[in-house]
Amino acid sequence: MVKFGVIGLGLIGGSIFKDLKALGYDVAAVSKSQSGENIFKEYGMLKECGIVFVCTAMNKTLEVLDELEKYLGPETIVTDVCSLKGFVCKKPRPYRFVPSHPMAGTEHKGFENSFEGLFKGAKWVITPCFGNSSELVEIIKELGAIPVITTPEKHDEAAAMISHMPMLLAQALFLAASENPLAIEIASSGFRDMTRLALSNEEMACDMVSMNSENIENSILKLYKAMGELTSGNYPEIIAGIKTGRAKMF
Repeated sequence: MVKFGVIGLGLIGGSIFKDLKALGYDVAAVSKSQSGENIFKEYGMLKECGIVFVCTAMNKTLEVLDELEKYLGPETIVTDVCSLKGFVCKKPRPYRFVPSHPMAGTEHKGFENSFEGLFKGAKWVITPCFGNSSELVEIIKELGAIPVITTPEKHDEAAAMISHMPMLLAQALFLAASENPLAIEIASSGFRDMTRLALSNEEMACDMVSMNSENIENSILKLYKAMGELTSGNYPEIIAGIKTGRAKMF
């Protein structure tokens, strides 16, 4: 049976760790903040792993990938879970590096908020810039996720539209509303739902904004264009199309 490694036990890494254990796999984790059974401090404990998930903060991922070159050989599959893919695909690695990004999460962070089943029904994007891995695809399916194969460039553009820009929009909406005391006083469920993403992990949010700014700016321009179409076009007809399209998604 394949042994798995997980580096970083935040929301995503912790959930992968818990899921793999629940599935009966042998799992070793490396974490600076957590301790316990099968949780270590040194990367050397991962030498026997067949598949390693790197779940550290985006601004630390390249450092971790470089460090793993000292310990892992060409037979080990390594994937990261960063919400941007272009920056990790700059150079090949001595191990089998297959970048990926699970499209799952909550507004909370940390191991204490991780849980089994986080990935059930979620899309899990794989960007095989150095070759794919059928083994990784299969374990992603076992975690309950749906693999989607694309390029790093297409992933980063799409992530800006559906994740990074909406987070900024939620934060901007709250800032704008905060200038109107009455608006904040009477805000209810609609405002709560619209601003949920404003609570996103601030370290991750900073990385997304600084590292994917061009795609985010393009997404904002497309949003302005769409708003213009709504206000100047056949509103009922456009809304009917939106409702039909969204109903097919969720």
